Amino acid sequence: VMLVLLIIFMVTAPLITPSVVDLPSVGKAARKPDQVIEVIVGKDESLSLKIEDDTRRIKLAELAANVKRAQSAAGKEASSAVVISADKSVKYETVVKVMDTLQRAGVQRVGLSVQMVN
Repeated sequence: VMLVLLIIFMVTAPLITPSVVDLPSVGKAARKPDQVIEVIVGKDESLSLKIEDDTRRIKLAELAANVKRAQSAAGKEASSAVVISADKSVKYETVVKVMDTLQRAGVQRVGLSVQMVN
């Protein structure tokens, strides 16, 4: 009986997959955006909006209007992307609120900025 149970476990063990998260893959964008708008979330959860070389502090309630204004200033033909750069000590909830605000504003391309560690 023990030998049969051992054989059954040896045969079924490789078939059982551990809880593996199957992450989606992303490809390269068809073309680089003409304009990159950066939303910076500081350690104190303050927001700054960086468009090209101009950086200014804003509130979450003003984010959607400022991003829309920047996109419309770039023109209808220009493509723009929004990148969120958040300090690693910032709560996840704060970043999600920023992403939700951008989604409600109709922003199509939103990315998260990360630092590569060697």
